[in-house]
Amino acid sequence: MLRYLLARLLSLALSLMAASLVIFAVIEVVPGDPASYMLGLNATPEAVAALRDELGLDGSLLSRYLGWVGGMLAGDFGQSYTYRVPVAELIGDRIVVSLPLALLALALSTAIAFPVGIVAAARRGRFADYTIMGTTQLGIAVPNFWFAMLLVLVFAVNLRWFSAGGFPGWEAGLGAGLKALTLPAVALALPQASILARVMRSSLIETLGQDYIRTARAKGLSRRLATRRHALRNAMIPVLTIIGLQFSFLLAGAIIIENVFFLPGLGRLIFQAITQRDLVVVESVVMLLVFAVIVVNFAVDLAYAAVDPRLRRGGRR
Repeated sequence: MLRYLLARLLSLALSLMAASLVIFAVIEVVPGDPASYMLGLNATPEAVAALRDELGLDGSLLSRYLGWVGGMLAGDFGQSYTYRVPVAELIGDRIVVSLPLALLALALSTAIAFPVGIVAAARRGRFADYTIMGTTQLGIAVPNFWFAMLLVLVFAVNLRWFSAGGFPGWEAGLGAGLKALTLPAVALALPQASILARVMRSSLIETLGQDYIRTARAKGLSRRLATRRHALRNAMIPVLTIIGLQFSFLLAGAIIIENVFFLPGLGRLIFQAITQRDLVVVESVVMLLVFAVIVVNFAVDLAYAAVDPRLRRGGRR
């Protein structure tokens, strides 16, 4: 297990290094002057020179890269050109919305997908299976922003159970914050639950066809007990993969939903930074999201080892 853990840690560190190099190259080294781009076509040479000095663009590429990485390791993400505040402060204000939203959406999608996928696998080829698969196909095909608008129309406009958008802040209370995130979380969770339910069904059906399941049934174990004791655990590896990918998507890819519900999250911050040409914010937030994706994948790898003992033994039987 220690060898496996060290190997995954090394992979995590190399992935972060490669990601930082790519992001730095795209933002800083591509043809064109970042300062001129941020100020626009009508900027004076004096303003461009002042911004270049402020951003530290006059140093060598290596010194700029090391300074950027060292600053991030120390918690210094730079100064926003648009807002004139530290980028770390902007991220801190926005992540308290995006992270709970992603976690809530992931919890909802998992809570929906697991029982639905298990029922579909247990009723394979029956009416319940066809109904579930048809519903999940619809859930995958329909965009999440359409779900969002439908939820607003039904639950905010007609029933008036929830607000149509905005976030009151956690200082207004846990209940008020969760209520404001409920409709966005549902809009994000429904398409992801459809994907996860189909993966759960396919993986469980494949596992139920294995020899050890037939042996367990031949020894007198009921189908339900064989599924619960043996099949579910072994069917979890592809499901864990999808869960890890979904969390990364929910954290970094909720730009449209955050704009529909006017939520001050990281996705909306990136969108605003791009439109305002605030490359310092874009660079830092993208690196933070890449870090989150890589760390989540690392956690999924550890979950693999917990589910499959062969990985803890380095693949030896």
